[in-house]
Amino acid sequence: MQKLGIFLCAAISISAACIAAPQEPIYSMVEKEQKPYLSTLKELVSIESGSRDREGLDKISQLIFNRLKALGGQVEFIEPDGKMYRMHDTPEKPGRMVKAEFKGTGTKKILLIAHMDTVYLKGMLAKQPFRIDGDRAYGLGISDDKQGIALILHTIDSLKKLKFNEYGKITVLINGDEEISSPAARAYFAKLGAEHDATFSCEASQAKSDRIALTTAGIAAVNLNITGKASHAGSAPELGRNALDELSFQIQQMRNLSNPKEGIKMNWTLATAGTNRNVIPANAFATADVRVMKKDDFDVVEKEVRDRAKTQQTPDIKVDVGFERRRPPLVTSPQSLQMAEYAKRVYAELGRDLILGTVAAGGGTDAAFAAQDTQNPVIESMGVQGFGAHSNDDEYILLSSITPRMYLLSRLIMDVSKGKVGDKN
Repeated sequence: MQKLGIFLCAAISISAACIAAPQEPIYSMVEKEQKPYLSTLKELVSIESGSRDREGLDKISQLIFNRLKALGGQVEFIEPDGKMYRMHDTPEKPGRMVKAEFKGTGTKKILLIAHMDTVYLKGMLAKQPFRIDGDRAYGLGISDDKQGIALILHTIDSLKKLKFNEYGKITVLINGDEEISSPAARAYFAKLGAEHDATFSCEASQAKSDRIALTTAGIAAVNLNITGKASHAGSAPELGRNALDELSFQIQQMRNLSNPKEGIKMNWTLATAGTNRNVIPANAFATADVRVMKKDDFDVVEKEVRDRAKTQQTPDIKVDVGFERRRPPLVTSPQSLQMAEYAKRVYAELGRDLILGTVAAGGGTDAAFAAQDTQNPVIESMGVQGFGAHSNDDEYILLSSITPRMYLLSRLIMDVSKGKVGDKN
């Protein structure tokens, strides 16, 4: 009879009878956090915090500071300094970071990251306030990434209520400049990632694919600045040096630098030139978006761009090439894969299948900075399931994913702390 039971369980392994139940009292505790979580999320979404809105970023960062302080963390603001990596679109004063440390009785160090800035402009909140419709909660930045901030706050609150402190240290870093490629925060992510045994980035998962990400693309930008000479377009065009003509030539000779086999993508996306219809343009500018799967491919693309730019169509004109490394790729390490496979087993306790994203999908991530100087596990997309990032009309999260994702993050923190997974080899 016992053998028959084992056989039946193997044969119908997807049935509820053969799936381990979630651990108690952990599950019941995080389940109770859903309503408070939504209250926190509403509060966060109701503060406009675009990447260039320093006033809004100061307001939301103060709220986060206060909440982390109330949870017992040692909290500080970190202001951008002169050492940050400046790109052509970096504001003079990006948003500050909020860092908190929670000390425990164990040895394991765990890093939790999210970001408070959004892509939206000040004033857009009035047209898209926080609202709930069925299984969806809508709002600007709700998926990207205010759900992640709320998830961290309420996960730590759950651990506190469970009286769990077997970790050595939990560090929280909430970024204020993620949407502009983290010019100030990147160095802190790299430093903290190397100092911690595991990093969990709480960007949202996909609404249509319950996944975590182990691999993301690296992002770069090519910036072309063309300096020519203005002149009257009707009476003396020959006295000018047409920057727009040269820009067009440069774009055409660099249009085929993508290499799909290597995962290299380069596409021209923005261009400006000229001041008036009847003036030969003295200046022109264009930007190309670059995606790579390997860090070394940044060098490959940059060299090719610079080599091609040496060939110019217009005499007496200046072509300046800028190459910005905006985010490194996140590459799946054996340790990250081990952590992800463990997470999949934990998620199965809820009767849910966790997809392991080992192929890059979508944009880059701050988790890549955290991973660049360590082989310790770094997991992206630990947040709730969401949709419509950067879409002011459609951005939402799934309410039904809040408890499962909080359970998953709580369990991973607890089990890493206890040495059950993620030990260094």
